Amino acid sequence: MKCVICKQGQTQPGVATVTLEREGLTLVVKGVPADICSNCGEEYVDEQVTGKLLKIGEELSAAGTQVEIRQFVAA
Repeated sequence: MKCVICKQGQTQPGVATVTLEREGLTLVVKGVPADICSNCGEEYVDEQVTGKLLKIGEELSAAGTQVEIRQFVAA
């Protein structure tokens, strides 16, 4: 797909590092599947993966976790 940010590059499959911050929690997830713009590097994560990341964040926040770094695992 064409990048909606720079409008120049095409996205290619790759992996990204996603950082989520919420209510005192900082969650860093490495190896997240994403489409990445070949021109500007903008990362696009699909709905299913985003849902999984948000669920992880909600669970960790509810448990009182402040900082978590993990590798993405597709399940």
